[in-house]
Amino acid sequence: MNFLDLSGFVTTFLAVMAALFVFAVGVGVLLITILYFIDITQTQHAIRRNFPVIGRLRYQMEHLGVFFRQYFYAMDREEMPFNRAQRGWVYRAAKNLDNTQPFGSTRDLRPPGTLLFANTAFPALDTAAETVPPLVIGPDCAQPYAAGSFFNISAMSYGAISQSAVRALSNGARLAGCWLNTGEGGLSPYHLAGGADLVFQIGTAKYGVGDGQGGLDETRLREVAAHPQVKLFEIKLSQGAKPGKGGILPATKVTPEIAAIRGIPVGQDSRSPNRHLDIADATALLDFIHRVRTLTGKPTGFKWVIGDPRGLDDLCQAIVRQGLDRAPDFITVDSADGGTGAAPMSLMDYVGLPLQESLPLVVDKLIEYGLRERIRVIASGKLINPGEVAWALCVGADFVNSARGFLFALGCVQSMQCDKNTCPAGITTHNPRLQRGLDPEDKAGRVRHYVENVRHEVAIIAHSCGAADPRQLRREHCRIVLGPGRSASLNELYYRVPVLDQKAA
Repeated sequence: MNFLDLSGFVTTFLAVMAALFVFAVGVGVLLITILYFIDITQTQHAIRRNFPVIGRLRYQMEHLGVFFRQYFYAMDREEMPFNRAQRGWVYRAAKNLDNTQPFGSTRDLRPPGTLLFANTAFPALDTAAETVPPLVIGPDCAQPYAAGSFFNISAMSYGAISQSAVRALSNGARLAGCWLNTGEGGLSPYHLAGGADLVFQIGTAKYGVGDGQGGLDETRLREVAAHPQVKLFEIKLSQGAKPGKGGILPATKVTPEIAAIRGIPVGQDSRSPNRHLDIADATALLDFIHRVRTLTGKPTGFKWVIGDPRGLDDLCQAIVRQGLDRAPDFITVDSADGGTGAAPMSLMDYVGLPLQESLPLVVDKLIEYGLRERIRVIASGKLINPGEVAWALCVGADFVNSARGFLFALGCVQSMQCDKNTCPAGITTHNPRLQRGLDPEDKAGRVRHYVENVRHEVAIIAHSCGAADPRQLRREHCRIVLGPGRSASLNELYYRVPVLDQKAA
């Protein structure tokens, strides 16, 4: 190619680029003009009407602000629902990285409500094997369950989370020796795939075991119970983020497979009733528990967000009247600040008691009525770090469940997209392209590490307090800040009856 040919090529290239530039500018001007007339003539949005086109940036900035605050502007312990320090601990634990920190804590130890653990001058010696003896749930059932882990995976249904996430949790739970709660969406093949011990949750819609009319299908219930992996049945009365409201699965997440498992139409919102149609009072609840336990032969309990404390008296009095054989084998106490994929803000913000108040109420009431040795207590709700888990054990819980902690272990970045089927981490989406980013095998290992590291660090706290293992933690081992320079033992604050052993052996 000679100089003249090269010059001609360059001239042609520049002419084409100039034409494209003019075309792009023209398209841009046309688009801006169209948007201008749309904005200035519409009447729904005052900002767009007064500031055409540029006013649209408000919505983008509002959306992006969530992410900018998380990564740039919020301090380590400022964010809600979980701050960077809480999430960071889980991320490192799940990756089995060193979780030691230098220079001192960034946690403010002065505000009222701050928890402190009372170390002893002579701590329990660390042992090579941090083994905690199993605790039996439902010892009088035909098939009692010896639970080996005090830290377990809370309810998350297939539908709320993806098949990849369920597979990772199931496999990870097996590796860690903890249980996995199926959530109210029924039993999927992915729950069974990992070989974990399962808690089958019966929600108000009774997905997977319902008769289509709000009642229980005994044949389908027996089919679920026939799976040896299903160890417990949990009747869901209410959930922390939305007490008084049933489960919500947006239509965009109701795939053909999920619809088939739940027995609902494809592509329509899955909305559960706000309560079980056949459970209207404490007596009916005990009857339903007894029915499920008799049909399955397996321990049966219920999940409840405590609101009016008088309901605890009604329940305990009904148990005393009917006899211990009608009592639930466990109660899962969920906190008002629990999580969900979709719930009305009015319920999330205002309804129900937080676990810090409700858990001591439940334990004390069971002691008062002489039921504590019969009924196991499971604490659930925003307990993702070792200190929070240790606190629940001190108060009197036998087990602690966590859901959002395990979402972080799977790679959740708290993008708040759970209900939109657009989760960037592939956890709460059924979009195959987004699910591709979640490797179930890799994340199963992270689930295992998270469980093991929580148990390890709770044991460290227990040893510091003089307890040989976490199950020996008691209320005198934990204190709560009341004001500047003042704290009190949980034992002083909560006991309203003569001192009894909080946990059955």
